[in-house]
Formats: sequence, structure tokens, C-alpha cells
Amino acid sequence: MSADLRQAAADAIDAPGTSEGLWAAWDALHRLPTAALPGGPVVAVAAHPDDEVLGFGGTLARLATAGTEVHVMTVTDGELSHPHSTLVTPQQLARTRSSELRSALAVLGLPDVRPVRLGVPDTQVDRHEAAVAGRLAALLRETGAAWCAAPWSGDLHSDHEAAGRAARHACRQAGVRLWMYPVWMWHWARPGDPRVPWGDAALLRLPADVAALKAAAIGQFVSQLHPLGEGAHNAAILPPEEVAHHTRRFEVMFR
Repeated sequence: MSADLRQAAADAIDAPGTSEGLWAAWDALHRLPTAALPGGPVVAVAAHPDDEVLGFGGTLARLATAGTEVHVMTVTDGELSHPHSTLVTPQQLARTRSSELRSALAVLGLPDVRPVRLGVPDTQVDRHEAAVAGRLAALLRETGAAWCAAPWSGDLHSDHEAAGRAARHACRQAGVRLWMYPVWMWHWARPGDPRVPWGDAALLRLPADVAALKAAAIGQFVSQLHPLGEGAHNAAILPPEEVAHHTRRFEVMFR
């Protein structure tokens, strides 16, 4: 992506997003090839607790049903989701978000999964990218992972992009297949957007019951879905129009 296109996308993150209605009406999205789940253990990487559920939660539920071994790594604790709030401290948010993730995984059928928390400072993943890649490569080897899912390295959120780059490096080191899931892309991009590598995209379809489980799992992230209190500093990070992008009957991966 060129510098100009990247800047345009970054500016769009702070602007009103693309409605789910526009995505739903785009026929080409629904005609993307359907991917089958690879076999073997999987490691799901998230820049912040909730990324893996938003972008990959339905597939995690499918893996749980299939009895596939699942591991989760959260790079940061998401403690700066509300950096100017006077109602909650970053330490409190870190504990809350970790608890919310465990509840969400339980809903998805993964109650025994204990996420590996790297504790990288929120918003600073790019400064720790090499260390993240090393920790992830070690986890991939320890678990005998067959594949890894990580945030898309073009998502236009710096932590997501750095986590994605680290995952790409780790997977090359460990010889593991990598799929990348978008999160914020659905907000700033538009149907047919040239900033998105649609030729690398595939659908992971979700049966109705799995989609319902994913929606329930997303509902566990109360600190992100609802205002912490009054004022802009306490506003919801994931209002309904954003959640709508992640409660479809499919998920999209870049391969």
C-alpha cells in the first residue's frame, strides 16, 4: 500500500465508518472462495484481548467443536483502550479485559484455554516487534502448531499491523502456515477498495449456531461495548455499527 493510500486509510479510522449494509450488498464479498480449516493445533494471536474473538471467534468455536487443540496469545492487555478516563486505571482495564477474554473463550467452547499474555505496552507493539516474534515462534514450536491466525498487517491500527508482521516472521521461522484476519478494515475500507488484497481473501463460513455463539462471546467484552461512564473519554470502543461487521455468517482471512 502506498504512503498516500495508507494515510487516507489511517485518517478514515477516526471518521464515520462504512456501514454493514454496504458490505452486505457487495456481491463480490459473498463470492470469495471458501476455505477449509487446516488440521492440527492452531495458535490465535491478538494485539489486544477481543481482536481474536472479533476477527476469528466463529472459527475458534468451529475448532473447539472439532476437538482441535487451540492456543491463544495476547500481545498487549489492552490497558489503554480508554487512555483519558478518570473512572478506571490502565491496571484495572488490563485485569478486566483479561477476564472478559476468558469468559468469551468459554462461550466459544474453550473454557480450558489460558491465553499467553506477553504484557507488551498497549499502543507500543511496533517497539517490541522482534521480541513478540521470538516469543510467538517459541510457542509455535512448543505446541506443534500447524497454523497460526493473527491480525492483518494492513489493518491500519499500529498494534494490529505490528502483531501481524511479528506473526509473519515467527511463522516463517517455525515453518507454520499463517492466516490473517482483519478487524478495523471493515470500518475504513469500502467494497472493492484497492487498499485491500481481495485476491488473497477467503471466507470461513459459520453455521447459524456458531454465529450465535460468536455474538454471545463478543457480548462478554462489556468494557469495550458500553460506555464506562459519561463523557467522550469513556465512550464505547465497539458501538453496534462496528460489532455488526463481526457478527456475520462468515469470517474473512487473508492467506
